[in-house]
Amino acid sequence: MRLRDKVAIVTGAGAGIGEATAALFGEEGAKVVVADIDGGSGAQTAAGIQAKGGEAIFVAADVSKESDARRLAEEAVRAFGGVHVLVNNAAAFVLKGFDATVEDWQRSLHTNVIGTAMVTKYAIEPMKKTGGTIVNLASISAWVAQPNFFAYSSTKAAILQMTRNMAMDLAPHKIRVNAVCPGTILTSASYRHMQQAKLTLQQFEREEGAKTLLGRIGQAREVAYAILFLASDESSYVTGTHLMVDGGYTAV
Repeated sequence: MRLRDKVAIVTGAGAGIGEATAALFGEEGAKVVVADIDGGSGAQTAAGIQAKGGEAIFVAADVSKESDARRLAEEAVRAFGGVHVLVNNAAAFVLKGFDATVEDWQRSLHTNVIGTAMVTKYAIEPMKKTGGTIVNLASISAWVAQPNFFAYSSTKAAILQMTRNMAMDLAPHKIRVNAVCPGTILTSASYRHMQQAKLTLQQFEREEGAKTLLGRIGQAREVAYAILFLASDESSYVTGTHLMVDGGYTAV
């Protein structure tokens, strides 16, 4: 129960790492505000937490819209009285390079960068009263070059710098800010990538796993545990940094 009585907002919580994080937070005693642009999957995540005896609400939100970011914080306060933890996980996976259109760039930047900034902007207002923790989802793509990928990877590099700056600006309010950098994790985005690259699941697991020291790809729950560490008091002297969760991919 490492998050007992804490109110946690998790964006992009309808699937993948966000869903796994919201579920784990519920198990650890948090009151979870599940946010997602997809009403069906988001509501399902919240219902899953409730079915296990946890407290959760679902808020439909497109984080690229400032009005939704503001409403998300307001709903958290209305339902649970405050905000103690924020996980900025929502992302647009625009897996393109020079073939990315202006519209592709706008979608990637508006969701991944501006969305992270706007949700944080409104969530920190109630958080300033109690202190808290923010975990931003970056990626190994912020550190290594990958072919035809920079419309996505550049946004994750921006999140790393935002994390350092946010940590500096929010330290006087006793709010810690860190980032998690996942490697290849099996999520719905992975399946979209497989389809784009014309790979079977077996081929994808073999090719991506071979790039890591552990010889396999990761699971969403494994990233969720890293997020939990940074969200909890166990990391009370950690701020302004990143945690690689990549099976040793970037160590090679």
